[in-house]
Amino acid sequence: MEMKHVDVSELREHCLSVLDELPAEGVVITSDGEPIARLQPFRDNDGDLIGSLAGQLGIQSDIFSTGERWDAEP
Repeated sequence: MEMKHVDVSELREHCLSVLDELPAEGVVITSDGEPIARLQPFRDNDGDLIGSLAGQLGIQSDIFSTGERWDAEP
C-alpha cells in the first residue's frame, strides 16, 4: 500500500483536517511533486518494538565473516 501524498500548500490550508485524518502509516509532504518530509502519528509505545521479532528471524551463516578467505601473512 502506497503512502498518501499531500502537497505542502494543501497542508497549509487544511492542516487540522490532515491531522484529524492522519493514517497510521502517515503521509508524505511534497513540494512541486517531490517528497520533502513525512508526517507520522506519535506512538508512545515505541519500546514495544524492541524484541518484537524475537523467534521470527534466524541467522543463516557466520555473522563474523565476509565469506572471503584471506591470509594476513605476507
